[in-house]
Amino acid sequence: MNGIHDLGGMDGFGKVDAPPTEPPFHDAWEGRVLAMNRIMGATGEWNIDVGRYWIETLPPAVYLSSSYYKKWMLRLERLCLARGLVTEAELGSGHASGPGRPLKKKSVTPAEADRLLVRQSYSRPATAAARFRVGDRVRAKNIHPVSHTRLPRFARGRTGTIERIQGCHVFPDATVAEGVERPEWLYTVTFEATELWGLDADPTVRTSIEAFEPYLEAA
Repeated sequence: MNGIHDLGGMDGFGKVDAPPTEPPFHDAWEGRVLAMNRIMGATGEWNIDVGRYWIETLPPAVYLSSSYYKKWMLRLERLCLARGLVTEAELGSGHASGPGRPLKKKSVTPAEADRLLVRQSYSRPATAAARFRVGDRVRAKNIHPVSHTRLPRFARGRTGTIERIQGCHVFPDATVAEGVERPEWLYTVTFEATELWGLDADPTVRTSIEAFEPYLEAA
């Protein structure tokens, strides 16, 4: 989808300057938000792609004015409301008003908590041969889906070269829009800076993205 979250190539936001000694959390509530998101992800109520989509749908002013973990908190509140896990009144009070509905999967015990911080593999067996090979010239399709996509806006319609075949992985677009887990080939595609940013760009710079096969066409 096109939204304020897709900041790649946009001007005016300044340099990303991460302090070398920045702590993992700036406040205790951020750690709790991380824990709650991981626990709810383990319940099977939604997956990582659906979670990303719900952050992307935050209003632009809210998105730009919110810290990283505040976005996670707002995403969690909205998803729990949409899935009928809490009510507006319960969020406002901070307390449950009664027993919640059954979750898709059992709750996580303290002994199992550590595994929630390990990202699972989304690699899947291929259902067809890869369409492209290393060295092929490809064009990123000029698509504007209304749901989730991992194709950055700055690459759409631009021509690059297949640098690496990354294997077959769960296609996020289908997971969110169709509710199905569909494997698709994933490629590293490299673009010349002048192709992305115009003739005044540094000709020695190249930019690589990870692009699923449905995003690409032969150039």
